[in-house]
This record gives sequence, C-alpha cells and structure tokens, in this order.
Amino acid sequence: MKKLYVVGIGAGNYEGMTVGAVRVLENADVIVGYTVYCDLVKPYFTGKEFISTPMMRETERCRLALEHAASGKVTAMICSGDAGIYGMASPILELADEYGVEIEIVAGVTAAASGAALLGSPLTCDFAVLSLSDLLTPMETIEKRIACAAQADMCMAIYNPSSKKRSDYLKNACGIIMKYRSPDTVCGIAKNIGREGESFEVMTLEKLAGTEVDMFTTVFIGNSSTKEINGKMVTPRGYKI
Repeated sequence: MKKLYVVGIGAGNYEGMTVGAVRVLENADVIVGYTVYCDLVKPYFTGKEFISTPMMRETERCRLALEHAASGKVTAMICSGDAGIYGMASPILELADEYGVEIEIVAGVTAAASGAALLGSPLTCDFAVLSLSDLLTPMETIEKRIACAAQADMCMAIYNPSSKKRSDYLKNACGIIMKYRSPDTVCGIAKNIGREGESFEVMTLEKLAGTEVDMFTTVFIGNSSTKEINGKMVTPRGYKI
C-alpha cells in the first residue's frame, strides 16, 4: 500500500530533528509543508521537490500531500514540533481513506519539551499543554481549560500566546490563573526555540501578565512548588534531596 509520512521536524534546525525524521526526509521524493517550515529544512535536504502552501490553507496542503503519495511518490508532510500536537496528523488521518494511502506518523520534539529544556525543568510533574489560539477552539472552552488546570495546580505549557489580533490573550489567561495561583508563581518564556534569536526568561506570574510575547514564544506556568534556581525554572519531582 502507498504511504504518506507525517513528520514532526521539531524547531526546524537539523540538531532538533529526531534520527527517524531525518531518515524519512532523506528518502523522500516530495516534501510538503507550510511555506515557513519548508524554508527551514530546505538547506538540509537539497535535491528534493518541495511543495508549500501559506497559512490558512491547511486542508489543501493535506490533500496535495495525499495526492502525491497516492501517485507513488515517497512523500513526507512536515510539521513544526510534533505533527500530532497542534499539527497536521489529525486532518491527514481523517482524509487518508479517500486516497487509499497508509499513514505513518514520525514523532518530533514539541516546543513544550524543547522550551522546557531551555528553561531548566519546568514540567517535571503533571502538566497541561494549552493553546490560546481561538481560530479553531472557542475562547470560552480555552478559558475553562485554563481555569481547570490552574485549580488542579498543574504546570502549563502555553502555545500561541499572542498575535497582533490577540495581543491581550496572555494577559487575560494570567488573570484567570491568578484567581487560583499566587502572583509570585514562577513562570518562564522561551522564544525562537532552536532558531536565530533563541532566548528565555524566568519571571513571576504577575510579571508575565504584562510581558509582550508573540507566536514564536512558548509560555510556561509553574505549579505551587516550582522555584527559580540559578536563573532556571525548576519544578521538583518530589525526591528527597
């Protein structure tokens, strides 16, 4: 049966890709993806046919990948981070039967993991991964999920925290969290993970509420035991030290 590989490329730098992801892309005839992601990996996989579409054309992108795989070409659909975490794995699986194509998902390093490594160890205990983008999820649902995670004293990794049209979303999210958490809760941000301009900062929840971030930032909210140690964000696992 013909196959389409759905590949998580991590942050897009070669060092951040899994060995499995690299092998699939090396063997692919065609690599399909969002324009920005294709541009990130082109230098590492020369001689490949690249097909890209801009933002807001995700379904078209999925169908293009499936069509090329169905034609017999070794095809890979790439996604940043992990394809199954806010990626293209689910729509590909929903559409695959129309094309008679087998799907293989190749895991990638999501920003919750790579950003956590940059900050220290903020997610050592139970945590929730949330997105503040309301393009596909109603804000009422997002706010409920934030409140539930805050009440449960879970650490959080927050994707898509702000954009030009959503400049106050992170501030509002922090306001919800501060109903259940101390404003001194240790938090952190990781920007441009694995890319030029990579940086991180540890701060309080109160400061985070007034911090300017963008779509290339991943936000980390600690739980009641999270602390700052030598400039790093650390959530103890509970071992006796």
